Amino acid sequence: MTNPEPDPTPGAARTAREPIAIVGIAGLYPGARGADGYWGLLRETRARALSPGACALADLEVDVARFGIPPAQRRSMTRMQVLMLEAARQCLTDAGYAGRPLATDRTDVIVGTCFGLDRQYANALRVEGARYARELGRAMAGDPGGHVRPHARRAARDLRARLVKRLGAAPHDRVGEMASTIPARIAGAFRLRGRTMAVESADATSFVALEHAVNALRGHVCDAVLVLAGQRRESPLLADALAAKGLGMVPGGPSGGPCDALGEAGFVLGEGVGALLLKRRSSAVRDGDRVYASIRESRLAHDARPGVLRYSTSAEERHRVALACHEAGGVAPGSVQYVEFSGGGVAAVAEAAVGGLGRLFGDVPRGSVVLGCAGDRLGNTFANAGLASVSKAALALYHRGLPPHRPGPDLSEAGLVGTAFRFARSAERWAAGPGDAPRRVAVSGASLAGTLCHLILEEHDSRRPAALGAQAPAQDGTAQDGIEQDGTAQVVSRPEAIAVVGFGGRFAGCADADAFWRTVRSGEDRIGPLPGSVLDRELYFAPDGISLTHTYTELGAPVRVPDGPPAGLPITPRRYAAMDAAQRVVLAVAQETLGRHGRRHSLAGRPGLVAIGSNLSLGTDRRLDAGRSAAELEAAAAELDVLADLPGPDRARILDEARRGYGARAGPLSPADLDGALAGGVAALVANEYRLAAVPVAVEAACASSLAALDAAIGALRSGGADYAIAGGVELACNPRDMVLCSALGLLSRTRITPFDEAADGFSPGDGCALFLLKRLSDARADGDPVFGLLRGAGGSNDARSLIAPDVDGQVRAMQQAFGQVEFDPAAVDYLEAHGTGTRVGDQVETTATAQVYAKPGRHRPLMIGTAKSQFGHTFAAAGGAGLLRALLSIRARTFPPNANLGTPGPELALDDIPARLPTEPVPWPAVPGRPRRAGVSSFGTGGINYHVLLEEHPAEERQDGAR
Repeated sequence: MTNPEPDPTPGAARTAREPIAIVGIAGLYPGARGADGYWGLLRETRARALSPGACALADLEVDVARFGIPPAQRRSMTRMQVLMLEAARQCLTDAGYAGRPLATDRTDVIVGTCFGLDRQYANALRVEGARYARELGRAMAGDPGGHVRPHARRAARDLRARLVKRLGAAPHDRVGEMASTIPARIAGAFRLRGRTMAVESADATSFVALEHAVNALRGHVCDAVLVLAGQRRESPLLADALAAKGLGMVPGGPSGGPCDALGEAGFVLGEGVGALLLKRRSSAVRDGDRVYASIRESRLAHDARPGVLRYSTSAEERHRVALACHEAGGVAPGSVQYVEFSGGGVAAVAEAAVGGLGRLFGDVPRGSVVLGCAGDRLGNTFANAGLASVSKAALALYHRGLPPHRPGPDLSEAGLVGTAFRFARSAERWAAGPGDAPRRVAVSGASLAGTLCHLILEEHDSRRPAALGAQAPAQDGTAQDGIEQDGTAQVVSRPEAIAVVGFGGRFAGCADADAFWRTVRSGEDRIGPLPGSVLDRELYFAPDGISLTHTYTELGAPVRVPDGPPAGLPITPRRYAAMDAAQRVVLAVAQETLGRHGRRHSLAGRPGLVAIGSNLSLGTDRRLDAGRSAAELEAAAAELDVLADLPGPDRARILDEARRGYGARAGPLSPADLDGALAGGVAALVANEYRLAAVPVAVEAACASSLAALDAAIGALRSGGADYAIAGGVELACNPRDMVLCSALGLLSRTRITPFDEAADGFSPGDGCALFLLKRLSDARADGDPVFGLLRGAGGSNDARSLIAPDVDGQVRAMQQAFGQVEFDPAAVDYLEAHGTGTRVGDQVETTATAQVYAKPGRHRPLMIGTAKSQFGHTFAAAGGAGLLRALLSIRARTFPPNANLGTPGPELALDDIPARLPTEPVPWPAVPGRPRRAGVSSFGTGGINYHVLLEEHPAEERQDGAR
C-alpha cells in the first residue's frame, strides 16, 4: 500500500484555524451498531426507559484473528481492546478506507478510557489473592477444632493455583492489560504508523482526546487521526465510588432522560464505544472523502476548586468557555440552531449549562434553539460521552434532521421556559439557516474534575463556496513564498520554541531535582534489594525460573512517598490518606516545579494544561477493587475439597477470619476514594489544589508516557489553547503486581539493569516522577520568567508491527519527525539521552536507529550517549521524564553525565557508525562556536510506541537571575 505525500509544510501554523472534517463514524452502543444503527436509535421517538441493564452493552462476538493477533496473546486482551478494534474497523470502513490507501505514516490513534479494565482487575486480584491464600492458611492452622490444621499449607498453595485458573494468567498479561496497548493494537492491525496514546480525564476524556487530535491536525504533525473512546462497567467498585459522590447508577424511570443522567439521585452509567476519523477539511476535500460535518472550533477550560473532585456549577464559567470558543471560531452564537449536552446526570450542572448558554444565546428568539442529549438513549457513557454527543451532532448535520429528545428530571421543559431553548418531541427536518447559512451545532460538556468543554460543528456542503473558500483542496507539493498551492496563507517559519520555566523530580534516594543531579553526576545507581514493606518475599519472590505467580528478582529503586501534603495546601489527613501514592508524589514535585519557577501568580486565571504521563489504572484503583472482591476469592476457596467437606459453621468461621486478615473492604466508600482511583485525578489534583485554570489529563503511552504528555503539552501551547503547561510523568513500578507480571514475560534483570553492556539481561524497576513547567518562549520572555532550556521539536510514531519487539524503522520515524520541526540537522546535537532498555536486542535496535539519523558527515565529535535507567532503573511512565530531566540538568551543568555499571559495551552496538561514546564518568561539555548545546531524548514503549524530543540550551545572555 502506498501512502499519499504528506501535506505541505508540516509543523507550520496556519494564519486561520482550519476546520477539521469528520470523515468516518462508528459506534457500538446498546441497541445500535455502526453509524446507521446509532442514527436509527437516536431517531426513535419512543425511547426505552433508562436502567443499568438497559444501558449495558451486550457482548459482541469479534474474531480477533482477523486483526493478526497471535493466539498466545488473546487470553491477555481486555474486552475493551476487542471492542475498540472492531469500532476502528467499522470507522475506517465507514470512511471508505477499507480498500483505498490512507496516509498511514501520518495517521495517529488516540484512545480514551476511564477506570480500570477487566484484565487489570483480574491480574491485580490474582496477585493480591496470594495474601488471601496466606490468611486462609493461617485461619486453617489456627482452627480450634484441629480438623484442617494439617492441610493449611497445601490449601493455601492450591488456592493460588486455583486463582490462576479461575482469573486467568498468561505471560503477556502486563502488556495486554494496558490502556495504551489498545491504540497500539489498532495501529498494528491497520498499519497506522503515526503517534499512539491513551488518555483519561474523567467524563471530559472524549473532549480532551478530540482537542489533542485537532491540535495535531492543525499543527500539521499528522494528516489523519482516529479517535476512539469507550466506557464499560468493569467492576462493582465504579458504582460504589460514584454513589459515594451522590452519582450512583440509579434507574431513570419511564420519564428519565439523558439529562436524567443528571438527576440529583445520581445518573445511569451507560456503556459504549465510539470512533471518529478526522482530517483537515482541505485534505478531506482533496481526497474525495465523504464529510459528515466539520469541527469549526473547540475550547476546553477548567474551573479549579480545591477539595474533592466535583462538577463546576458556575453558569459564568460555562458562558465564558462557550463565548471564547465562538470568538475563536468566528461563529456568531445566533448561527447555531442546535445544542447538544454531553453526559448528563446532575441537576445543578444542567442548570448552570442552561444559564450560561442562555446568556450566549440571549439575543436569539425564544425557543429557536433545539436542545438534546445523547444520554437520553445511552445514559451517561462517561469517558465516551463526549464522542457519543459529537457523533450524534455530526449525524444530525449530515442527515439534516433534529432527533427527538426525552426530557428528564434534571433538565425539564419547565426549566427552559423563557430561554432560547426547546426540545424536539419527535424527529424533525432541519431547515437551512437564514440566507442559506450552514447548519451548526454546539456541543457542551462538563467533567467531574471541573473541566468545561465546548465544540462548534457545521455541516459540509460541497456546493457551498464557503465549504471550499480559504480551505480549498490542498495539492501535494511544497509551500513557497508563504502561500500553499491551495492558496491558503501559511506561516512557513518553524514552530516556536517551548521554554522550560520550571522543573522538579523525585526518584529513588532523591527528594528533589538537585539531589537527582548529584546522584547523576556521581555515577552511582540507586538500585538495590527492595524493603519488605514493598516486596513480601514469602509471597512473591522465587529466584529460580519464571512463573506466573512470582518475581525472580528482588531488586528495584523505590522512592519515598511523602508522609503529608506540601505546606500551604488545605488537604485533610483523611483525604490525603485516600490519595494514590502517585498523587502524593506528584503534589510534592509540582510544589518544587512551581517553586523553582517562582512566579505562580503569573499563571493565575490564564488557560493551561496539566498533562501527566501515567498508567491509566492506578494502584489505588486496583487495590480498592481487590479489597471489595473477597466474594470472588471465597468462591475459589470454597471449591477446595478440605473446606467443602467442613460443616457450614466451621467453614464460615474460617472464611470470615481469612477475610478479616486479608483486609476486605465492603463498607461504604468516601467521596475522596474515587479521586484516588482516577488516573486523571493526579493531574486534576495539581490543577485544583494550586488553583490553576489548567485542563487536567492523564496520558498513557506505555514507557513513553512522559514524552507523550510533553508532546500533548507542546501541541496545546503551539495551538494557543494553553498559555502554560505542566507536563511530565509518574509511576511507582516497585510493587508486587508489576514485578510478578513483568517477570512472567522475562523482562526483568536478575542482577541489575546495565544498558548497552554485553551482559544486559533486562531492566530493574524504579519509582519516579519528573514534571516540567512550559511556556511559549515569547511569553516566557514577556513575563520575565527564568528559562532553563528550550524544547525545539517532538516527534512520535508507532512501529505497527510487534507489541514487544522494538523496530528500527519506527524509532527512526519518530526522530525524523522531531528534526522536521527544527532548522538544524542531527550533526548539531551533542548528546543523546537514550531509552536504554537494558536488553541486548533493544539496545542494538536503538543504536542502529540512532546511527541512521545521527550519523551525519557534519559530525565532528562523537555523540555522547547515556541513560537514566542505569542509575534509577526503569520508571515506566516516568522514564521519559527522568531522561529529559537528566538531559536538561546536563546542559545546564555543561557536563556529559556518566553511565552506571557499564563494563564492556555490546559488540553488536552501532556506536562506531555514528560515531558515539558511552561515558562512564562525568565529561566536560564544551561549547561549539556559533550554536547552543543540544540534546535528543528518546523514549520507547511496548506496543511499538516511539517518541523523541529535541532539547536546546537557552542563550546565557538571555537567562534570568535564579535560572540555575
